[in-house]
Amino acid sequence: MQKLIIAAAAALTVLGGAAFAQETIKIGYIDPLSGGGASVGEGGLKTFQFLADEINAKGGILGRKIEILPLDNKTNPQESLVQAQKAIDAGARYITQGNGSSVAAALSDFITKNNTRNPGKEVLYFNYAAVDPSLTNEKCSFWHFRWDASSDIKMEALTSYMKDVPAIKKVYLINQDYSFGQSVRADARKMLGAKRPDIQIVGDELHPLLKITDFSPYIAKIKASGADSVVTGNWGQDIALLLKAAADAGLKVNWYTYYAGGAGGPTAIKQTGLDHQVFQITEGFANSGHQPAMEFEKAFRAKVNMSLWYPRAVNEMRMFKAAAEKANSLDPVKVAAALEDLKFEVLDGGEGLMRKDDHQFFQPIYISSFGKLAANEPFDEEGTGWGWHLVSKIDTSKTMVPTTCKMTRP
Repeated sequence: MQKLIIAAAAALTVLGGAAFAQETIKIGYIDPLSGGGASVGEGGLKTFQFLADEINAKGGILGRKIEILPLDNKTNPQESLVQAQKAIDAGARYITQGNGSSVAAALSDFITKNNTRNPGKEVLYFNYAAVDPSLTNEKCSFWHFRWDASSDIKMEALTSYMKDVPAIKKVYLINQDYSFGQSVRADARKMLGAKRPDIQIVGDELHPLLKITDFSPYIAKIKASGADSVVTGNWGQDIALLLKAAADAGLKVNWYTYYAGGAGGPTAIKQTGLDHQVFQITEGFANSGHQPAMEFEKAFRAKVNMSLWYPRAVNEMRMFKAAAEKANSLDPVKVAAALEDLKFEVLDGGEGLMRKDDHQFFQPIYISSFGKLAANEPFDEEGTGWGWHLVSKIDTSKTMVPTTCKMTRP
């Protein structure tokens, strides 16, 4: 009888180990799935689900499959904390989020405190799009990693391009009134002032985040200012509706943007008739010319029926797999250590680096313009017949900015 009990116990141990090996790696996806930010949130969710399927089809990570847990935060910081706790209670040791730097700051603080209270049950926060510089400076955390370029990195590149465009004389700034939008306006003022002191800032507007349904009064101000160019960090419906109002009013200026390629943006640009007068700065784009990225774009569009807005999400998920395999562990502490100073071939080509000092990822970034396609540019956007065209590429080494991060490590 004793031998039978021992044999049964051994069998249960083996079965339990097999069951554990089959458990999914749960990643809490916390972003707006309702309200004004729903279009970008839904696009992000489809992207992460596609990437999970891609990794799972190749055996998962260390033999375990990824499961994405969709959690609607309504672009609200407090609601995001409720959803983060739900993800943790459901067994998620990894959380990803991107839309809204105020949300990102709240999540980073929440996860840092959670990990202090729960040693051995730590959670990692993967940030794919919230770009307030403070998140990798004074508010940095060991538990936070960012794959998008921060807003100051983007503005440094954008203004370096703008300074060499002599036609730019008068610039209007319009941004969302929260931490990210405020950083865009401050960086634009500072960097344009340093690089092109002759440029006049003829307007500087902040508006409520994702609450404006008619931007025509703002467009009227831009028109009246005599601006020849607009700089905006607007995203989601705030860029699509802003461009739509510009089209309706016949505003003919150049646009320098962070997120004009998001849902509805390309359609609105086509309506303006501004052929290659709307610029965007990104870490990749459909017509980049890098063959593996273009093959990925083709497969992604065929399955998801949208263009890839977030090449950085691809880099994030692939680097997660690489770090876990490097550490031979899915323990968040070990994965975090493996991510630090990890070099990685990014989707659109070239080497990226996750800097250990502040957990900011550095990668090549691109300025592209939207308009009629050239013969070697196969991808249009939103069925407009227009697409993104390369204007300038900034190598990884030229995107580096200093950090004031003083990170507390476990």
